[in-house]
Amino acid sequence: MLGGRVQLWQPREGYRAGTDPVLLAATIAAGAGQSVLELGCGGGAALCCLGARVPGLRLAGVEIQPAYADLARRNLVDNGLEGIVWDGDISDPPRALKAESFDFVMANPPYFETGKGLAAQEPGRGTGRAGALPLGDWVSIAAKRLKPRGYATFIQRVERLPELLAAMDGPLGSLELLPLLPREGRGPRLILLRGRKDGRAPFRFHAPMAIHPALIRDNAPDNYTERFRNVMQQGRALPFEADPG
Repeated sequence: MLGGRVQLWQPREGYRAGTDPVLLAATIAAGAGQSVLELGCGGGAALCCLGARVPGLRLAGVEIQPAYADLARRNLVDNGLEGIVWDGDISDPPRALKAESFDFVMANPPYFETGKGLAAQEPGRGTGRAGALPLGDWVSIAAKRLKPRGYATFIQRVERLPELLAAMDGPLGSLELLPLLPREGRGPRLILLRGRKDGRAPFRFHAPMAIHPALIRDNAPDNYTERFRNVMQQGRALPFEADPG
């Protein structure tokens, strides 16, 4: 990932990280010395991408599947990064995690509720696609782990935006929405939603950003708009608000 700056061990079968954790990590506006927690970190793709972009972070993750938690720890070490990954269910966090608070929390919750969407044949992939824990619980847990004025950022399918907005309106404030278009001229499929603990700013709906150009050449390795080519291949940040011009 990131043009080779990040290399990951992943299972031959099961959940394999794609575009989403890279995009999520790119939106985290953390600086050296700050702390970041990922809820449901899988094999650590987002943590590794964020750590490669911003040196000096205190990285942490929690993952319910022990095999993926082991992969996350291995991937952090093999990418020259320091961090801690706890085995555990975010709905009943390990005692050590409950004693911690973070400047940023990020999460890529399962896109479907259990029993909805296509079932995955492999258990690890199934857990990544669907989960019984409501989005409201993900938000509540994220808010509890934030320091005052800290930020929580979620990536999710656009169909679940109403549920996620309703969940964040209360535990978090200063909500900001960034829709992601699969390509220019199409409707959004993914959204990024960010909130701030104790935030009081009004809701902001940012201009949608297209990941791919309107015309995509088959099998071309650079089929990204310029902004997303910089994110995916150069490891650049993805600010919620596009640069002027």
